[in-house]
Amino acid sequence: MTDKTPVSVTDTAAEAIRDLNHLTTDLQYPGDAYSTVANLSALAMRLPQALEQIAAFLKGLEEQGRLRSDKDTLDEDLAATYQGLNVAGGAARMLYDALDQAHQGLGPVAYKD
Repeated sequence: MTDKTPVSVTDTAAEAIRDLNHLTTDLQYPGDAYSTVANLSALAMRLPQALEQIAAFLKGLEEQGRLRSDKDTLDEDLAATYQGLNVAGGAARMLYDALDQAHQGLGPVAYKD
């Protein structure tokens, strides 16, 4: 049995990125940048699946009539949610492509004494 939940995992991921932002000043070699960019690329590559699964979860609840809006604007709220998740998925794919390009570019780069 695990205590992991989507909320706890995304909280940990957000904190990890916060830590990364503080630690990037400690990079020492091009290989450090190469590996860090590779890991960020992998993260971006995985985001669209998570976003699609969140949308599918909400769609299922919507179809079951299990959702309501505190503002009594459920249709508009869900439309904004689905649109936002769709745009975010596309942006994540673009981010992956850009990071992959940067990763490939860093491949031959080495430290010069």
